Amino acid sequence: MTQRVDLATVMDRLAIDEVVSGYAVAVDDGDWAAYRALFTPDGRADYSSAGGVEGPARQVADWLAETMRMFPVRQHLIVNRLIRLEDLGGSPGDSAEVRADFVNPMRLTGTGTDAGTDDAGGAGDAGGAPNFFAAGRYTFALTRTREGWRFSRVTVHEKWRHLSS
Repeated sequence: MTQRVDLATVMDRLAIDEVVSGYAVAVDDGDWAAYRALFTPDGRADYSSAGGVEGPARQVADWLAETMRMFPVRQHLIVNRLIRLEDLGGSPGDSAEVRADFVNPMRLTGTGTDAGTDDAGGAGDAGGAPNFFAAGRYTFALTRTREGWRFSRVTVHEKWRHLSS
């Protein structure tokens, strides 16, 4: 590899990492416009392993917006990111795959004194509401577009979940 190709690869990895982090922030903050903007026009998301839906990202964002109301406090942690860039004979291509583990603690909506949070992520009084934890692995398929790297597919592979009080 030449230094120019090495630099392009590093820049691609950083840009892809930013898209993955942007995904976590968008879901945690309830920023569904930002979530939609992370996908290609024909991008899809699959949450079926977690009891959710699979379909076009625009429609999945609507489902998430409704479903995440049950969890006014969310904090996605996406770690152990393994990025594989398409290799075109020593040059980076226009597609990539990321496998990354996640732990997703969330606070369920409580009753009584639970003030919860707003979609901007402001913390409120938990009021004894239970905590919900989910964990597993994401598979992110990305495509280089004129706007930068975007998801063509996001798949959740939930491995475990736990409810605690």
